[in-house]
Amino acid sequence: MLKYTLAALITAASAIPAYAEKLSLNALSAYLNNLKTAEAAFVQTSDDGSVQKGRLFIQRPGKMRFEYAPPQKALVLASNNAVAIFDDRASGPPETYPLRRTPLSLILARNVNLAAANMVVGHGFDGTHTIVTAQDPKNPEYGQIQLKFSDAPVALTEWVILDAGGGETTVRLDEVVTGMSFPRTLFDIETERGKRKR
Repeated sequence: MLKYTLAALITAASAIPAYAEKLSLNALSAYLNNLKTAEAAFVQTSDDGSVQKGRLFIQRPGKMRFEYAPPQKALVLASNNAVAIFDDRASGPPETYPLRRTPLSLILARNVNLAAANMVVGHGFDGTHTIVTAQDPKNPEYGQIQLKFSDAPVALTEWVILDAGGGETTVRLDEVVTGMSFPRTLFDIETERGKRKR
């Protein structure tokens, strides 16, 4: 239940709800640092308008797993400072990239500090969500990530990857559950590579 203060009730006639305020960077950093594990359904919208669905698993720091629903059967794993893309339509080993070269590294870091100098290049509010656009301050050429947070309670609901070439990929989260335990193999790139060789 949303709690309204007396002041908010007085201003209700102007249609400004009590929760309609921008969350601070410190509050958002604390939320991300306290987020250890999470599982959610996701909907991904790519630059070309294509839409893919699946399930997302997060274990901070450093681990993330995107399981794409059939017929895609793709899998993206972030672990051990690397990102591996498994695609059943492609032959050979998975494409692999350093995690630090992707904007996702900003939210998977051991210590997230959105207030660090030159990390946040946008901090706004759309009337419902706080929206933060962040980049690696030492390597802005790696692209940006735009994070959307709801309030009461604070929750990450969506992000947009803005790559260096101007492309955008939006991931919207739903049915988010936190605080569970995952088996180590869920995020192990070598384990997944072995499974796909069978």
